[in-house]
Amino acid sequence: MSRKTLLLHACCAPCFSYVYELLKNDHLIVPYYFNPNISPGDEYSKRLDELESFTRKKGLSLIIGQYDTESWRECVRDYRFQGEGSERCRECFRLRLDSTFRTAVDAGAAMAGTVMSISPHKDSAVLNSIGSELRDKYGMEYLESDFKRNGGFEKSVIMSRQYGFYRQNYCGCLYSRNERTRDRALLKKIRSF
Repeated sequence: MSRKTLLLHACCAPCFSYVYELLKNDHLIVPYYFNPNISPGDEYSKRLDELESFTRKKGLSLIIGQYDTESWRECVRDYRFQGEGSERCRECFRLRLDSTFRTAVDAGAAMAGTVMSISPHKDSAVLNSIGSELRDKYGMEYLESDFKRNGGFEKSVIMSRQYGFYRQNYCGCLYSRNERTRDRALLKKIRSF
């Protein structure tokens, strides 16, 4: 059986590395870094540098999408004050997955997918629903996934340690970062009483 080319959206090396190892025997994987949600710019660069280093070691050709933070902000503007897991995330997923499908078509890939379902903070059902809509829109296969199952997230953490990856503590967007900072400050206040 021949392996199909899978354009796989990657948000960072820690998430991509485990998923790559899981899928590499069944698919010809082309990683795609498209994350206009990541802020600030140095955070974006750290994640990209880690992914570039890992994909070079594995002999993969990384495709890098445009870092257009303005389009992302416009996309989520109406939902910016909703918390993580809200409509803000859904629209962010849609933007990134739509770009993944368009790039997959342009690259001649047979299917598209994303590593985002490995995160315990990402709703796999939402990602797969959007992926199914886009599959129909683009007439291309979508790799449905829930990579956090069977200890996937924990395995990615172990691999991150083995590779010495920089591992971020928020999804990447400025709203998530502010929410995490605010939550930590509140927890610190509560603990001080």
